[in-house]
Amino acid sequence: MIAYVTVGADDIAKAERFYSAFLPALGYGLEEYQGDLSYILPTEPGQPPVQPDFYVKSPFNGQSASAGNGVMVAFQARSQRQVRDLHCAALAAGGSDDGQPGFRPLYGPYFYVGYLRDPHGNKIALFSNDPNEPGRDDRRGS
Repeated sequence: MIAYVTVGADDIAKAERFYSAFLPALGYGLEEYQGDLSYILPTEPGQPPVQPDFYVKSPFNGQSASAGNGVMVAFQARSQRQVRDLHCAALAAGGSDDGQPGFRPLYGPYFYVGYLRDPHGNKIALFSNDPNEPGRDDRRGS
């Protein structure tokens, strides 16, 4: 099981604006620790932590943050509409579009996804894969 994912950022304020535009809607709470950002899923008292955590940090080696080629973090949304809404909110919060929300021919018939780049170039996916919603081949689809 993945315990946490970390992306680097040179400008934590820009990163906070971007990630706080959609992660709270997915259930993540923000905790700041020594100037870095920790987005944590809530835990019921007496229960083990819900994972993965998502961290945004300045690189430990003091060098500039850089995005990995082929690296992407995907967050699951509750619905296709939420994918669209959060994609739009993230763009308004300083992200850039890397693929408008919609179905992709290479994935399953219900896999609905939008792609973004955060202000530092990290690739983010927001997706829904709910078979109770219209699918790619459903003429009622969104």
